[in-house]
Amino acid sequence: MTKGDTPITSFYQQHLPGAVIRNQVLQAPCPFCSKAGQGEAASLVVLLNPESYFYGYFRCTRRCTPGGFPLHFARSMGIPPATVPGYEPEREYYGRESQYPAQNLNQELIGFGDKITAELLDEFRRDGVLPETVAEMRIGYNGRYLVYPYVQANGNCYAARCVHPDQEEDSFWYGDEDFFANPFQIFNLEEIDRCENGTLFVVEGERNLLCLRQLGFPGIAVPNAAVLDDLDPERLRWVRTIFVLMRNTVESEAMARAFATRAGFKVRIVHWPEDAPRDMSLTALAAANPTGLAKTLARMIRSARAFSPFPSPSLEFHRFTQRLQQESGSAYHKLHSGFSRLDAAIGGIHGINILGGTPKAGKSTFFIQAAADMALRRIPVIYYDFENGRQKIYLRILSRLSRLRTEAIRSGAMNADEQARLTTASKQLEQSLRWLRVVNDRKLSPEIMRRHIDFIRHETKADYTVVVIDSLHKLPFKDISRKRSGIDGWLRQLEAIRDELGAGFLVISELERGRDGQFEQQPQLGSFKGSGDIGYSADNALVLSTQWNPFAEEEPESRVNELWLVASREHPPGKVGRYRLDYPFWGFIEE
Repeated sequence: MTKGDTPITSFYQQHLPGAVIRNQVLQAPCPFCSKAGQGEAASLVVLLNPESYFYGYFRCTRRCTPGGFPLHFARSMGIPPATVPGYEPEREYYGRESQYPAQNLNQELIGFGDKITAELLDEFRRDGVLPETVAEMRIGYNGRYLVYPYVQANGNCYAARCVHPDQEEDSFWYGDEDFFANPFQIFNLEEIDRCENGTLFVVEGERNLLCLRQLGFPGIAVPNAAVLDDLDPERLRWVRTIFVLMRNTVESEAMARAFATRAGFKVRIVHWPEDAPRDMSLTALAAANPTGLAKTLARMIRSARAFSPFPSPSLEFHRFTQRLQQESGSAYHKLHSGFSRLDAAIGGIHGINILGGTPKAGKSTFFIQAAADMALRRIPVIYYDFENGRQKIYLRILSRLSRLRTEAIRSGAMNADEQARLTTASKQLEQSLRWLRVVNDRKLSPEIMRRHIDFIRHETKADYTVVVIDSLHKLPFKDISRKRSGIDGWLRQLEAIRDELGAGFLVISELERGRDGQFEQQPQLGSFKGSGDIGYSADNALVLSTQWNPFAEEEPESRVNELWLVASREHPPGKVGRYRLDYPFWGFIEE
């Protein structure tokens, strides 16, 4: 090899005597023209720019044979594939084992081709498509409809799609019904093998593919973008790069992205210019500007980027700085529970905060108080309750705000001062309910939770939402017999919602009893019940431990709980503070 040669360049030079290379394009007498009985050979053109997506692509200027990449050239010339750069002997090809019926439409296609009229050929010319390309793609006419043959991998046609020349929506399938649906709805299917180790276009609509073929690009077509949903990426396994070019519609774009997600890094979605009209297609572009089609398409190809499941670096940095700016704002720093020692210990209500405690320790009371106080400060809170019921929650909030026993509120037996306090507290509660939403839905799912968060953020025009879950062990599970895996699954979802929507969580959990049936006196991470994932998912794990004897004759208002931070991602663990029961007003006083 001389300087600048590559294995592919040397391969073509070896098998094309008289080849001349100028500007990274090889030209030689076409060896296929004589085989096709077309007299003097036309030129065979090979693209040899290693930086091009179409490096190694050959085609005859007379279109005597379909073009392709080196492996297809070797097969067509009878050259041993093992001598071709990039050949892999162990490859298995999709659909090679398929069985096809004996009867086909091959002869009928010849008759349909003979019926193509001069008027139809003129219409194709307006799309920039010459009669040679129409003949190459074996397009026919049945007297009313254009006939697009869907040739299968064995070279035979068993079904064709008939499309009205002026109304594309007017179409039907003709031939063997078994070939009317997927996986057979790929027009120009044989092109896939021709593009092994190379590049292939996937376009929407047969007529758009004709525009591409006229320009010399290899490609296949699907009748409409919805067919992409059933296109198995395994069919295109050995194609190196796939350009997906759909109509300029929201639906087609969504289908292209869904296919790219399944097919992976090799896919590049070709986007239309921002000023392109909706429903723009290659045929419409060619009709509007026949001479500018090639330049416009070239620009679209150059701007196409490999489809990635990751955001672009610039978008990722923008999101980071945007979130950083939000977190430096007042809304972020207002996310406090109202318990100053707790807020100091964990830096406010951010991330996933899980609170464990023994039965009747006051976990619900603790979080109801925090939720109500935040709502009064116009912080949106969604309280998922599977323990108490919304009526009891509202009554306890009202009791604490009015400093009245729940029994007195229910009975209405109170003096004028108490009635005035109740009236004031009732107005506070009513106003807070725009920001406090209590949900008792036993069919709750992560998707529904996301919709709830989106709604309340939009409704309250807030950047952040606090979600209270009472309790983790009573969240709905599909299979109640697999509760532990269900809890772990919910924790994974809460992590995702935290990261996607910036929600803060207050989650109540149960504690595990020891072998003696008693709860541990010293709070620790291993005290939590039913999930080893709490230690991995919780940003802060807290335990509310009772410091009073339920059987002692002490007054309820003298009962004190201790709150411990037993594990944290960012804060040192230890005792947070002491909380005295604010009896009988359903709250705690931080000492």
